[in-house]
Amino acid sequence: MEQHARYSVGIDLGTTHCVMSFLELGNEDASVQVMPIAQMTAPGTVEEHTQLGSFLYQPHDNEMMADARRLPWTNEPTALVGAIARNLGSKTPIRLVSSAKSWLCHGGVNRRQAFLPAGSPEDVAKISPLRATELYLDHLVNAWQHQYPNAPLAEQDVTITVPASFDPAARELTAEAARNIGLTNITLLEEPQAAMYHWIDHTQDAWRDQVNVGDIVLVVDIGGGTTDLSLVEVTEEDGNLVLNRIAVGEHILLGGDNMDLALAYRLKMKLSQEGKELQPWQIQAMSHACRDAKEVLLSDNDTQSMPIVVPSRGSKLMGSTLKTELTRQEVEQTIIDGFFPQVDIDEHPVQRTRGALTQMGLPYAQDAGITRHIAAFLTKQANAQQDNDNTMPFPMPGMPAPAADFIKPNTILFNGGVLKSSKVAERLLETINLWLIQADAEPIRLLKGSDLDLSVANGAAYYGAVRHGDGVRIRGGIASSYYVGIESAMPAIPGMPTPMEALCVAPFGMEEGSKIEVPSQQFGLVIGQPVHFQFYGSTVRRDDAEGTHLEHWAPQELQELPEIQVTLPVSEGRSEGEVVPVTLESRVTELGTLELHAVASDNQQRWHVEFDVREQHEYDDANAQYQ
Repeated sequence: MEQHARYSVGIDLGTTHCVMSFLELGNEDASVQVMPIAQMTAPGTVEEHTQLGSFLYQPHDNEMMADARRLPWTNEPTALVGAIARNLGSKTPIRLVSSAKSWLCHGGVNRRQAFLPAGSPEDVAKISPLRATELYLDHLVNAWQHQYPNAPLAEQDVTITVPASFDPAARELTAEAARNIGLTNITLLEEPQAAMYHWIDHTQDAWRDQVNVGDIVLVVDIGGGTTDLSLVEVTEEDGNLVLNRIAVGEHILLGGDNMDLALAYRLKMKLSQEGKELQPWQIQAMSHACRDAKEVLLSDNDTQSMPIVVPSRGSKLMGSTLKTELTRQEVEQTIIDGFFPQVDIDEHPVQRTRGALTQMGLPYAQDAGITRHIAAFLTKQANAQQDNDNTMPFPMPGMPAPAADFIKPNTILFNGGVLKSSKVAERLLETINLWLIQADAEPIRLLKGSDLDLSVANGAAYYGAVRHGDGVRIRGGIASSYYVGIESAMPAIPGMPTPMEALCVAPFGMEEGSKIEVPSQQFGLVIGQPVHFQFYGSTVRRDDAEGTHLEHWAPQELQELPEIQVTLPVSEGRSEGEVVPVTLESRVTELGTLELHAVASDNQQRWHVEFDVREQHEYDDANAQYQ
């Protein structure tokens, strides 16, 4: 008998916090609720909070007694996650796993390999980014089961949010983590869309009074670890307002954590001037204290300074525990001026020359100026609007219209804990309005009615009801056009690699759950021998249809994605190394991942390759199949 879900559950799997919300389906009077999450806050102490810190602590063998690790649903928790992990990790950061979400989307590492906490000594147990994600989700599942034992989470409609900038590989890894702990009925939703869904749900029908046909909504989501940017256009269909997500930004590793560390380094310099030097672990630990102080000093109160305690390990280190203070002026100078400088629209992130050797770590943004990243995004997406009126009106006959200078949003929606500060929000609005005024455009309007900490999970829960036919749906599809590389047929030239061409196999906006036959010539597919697939993505070539063949492109138009190395299986009647004439088909799954199918022209045999789902050396015949 088919099991029908009772609840729509939204999970915000954030870089620094996780939130879980739910909505009872089929109940017209029900509203979205945030579920309190039971978690350890100290050894032997359990409390409920609306957020679960995305942190995991790897204690040494004798650090905590077994009876101090109890949770309401078990006396032997699999891992120490949440508040206790952050609290213990602030004192011993080498044992703290953080930013697992950022590692999960880092194509330069093997995300199944156990290497977190990154850079920790050999005696500290290691886990993979994938496993860390599983453990956060596992804690949420257990917390739910404890509160709702008669409604197992595996039987509910679960929506997990991901950054709009997540590529298909990171989406699939997130889905895999959920499947590994028993959540199979899941949907993935972009975080900026989830924030808009919450705004729609929270304002009810009043949202239609805040936007008009032709409006461009800029969604700015600045969380603990990332800055996520999206554009949503308001259009009309059959007399009704329709929302279309038309552009997303790059994955920018820049957020509240960077700000906390910047404050810690500022205090380090202050202490250094007093002749007191700090070790790296102390700076990392002090950044956690700076986070709490930052939230107080940036809020609308009269507090002018906050004490900061610098942890130490015994009396031999500098005699005793150090204390200093963080002032409101220091916070505003560091964060407002450092991360949100007033810049012109043509001032974009500065890419400095990199050192030849660098530590293996996350690809953090080199430029800390968030306003410069927003300027670059709006400039890059100048022609994103369906009926673009940003271009010059009278191009020369026979000449294409000149490119727009930047797309001009007229409404803005904030999300993320960083923007809870009215001073940060005001600086951001001032800067964007400066660009618009200089371009003779109307000032931007702030959309109100969102909870900056909880809106993503709330919106995800509401989205479950939308999928059941209740509410307003935001149209989107995939946020990039995707291409497969095709080796050019040309004679070998000494010292010159074979040029690559690109074939569009999934156009921008292709809907999840759809598939297409890629119109093009036949290609030769090498089977039975190691080969590689090169994929590319583009957020700016939004007009390329499936089958568009590119022989050349500007560097900023296509982004090269990690290649897939695979040996395609040899089917009956074929031989190793045979080049089989094939045509291509592509499919975007319900989770937003991309599958490429090669179909033999002679007998319709099919080889299927999932788009960058596994690490390069892990491919086997299970991931590249023929039918």
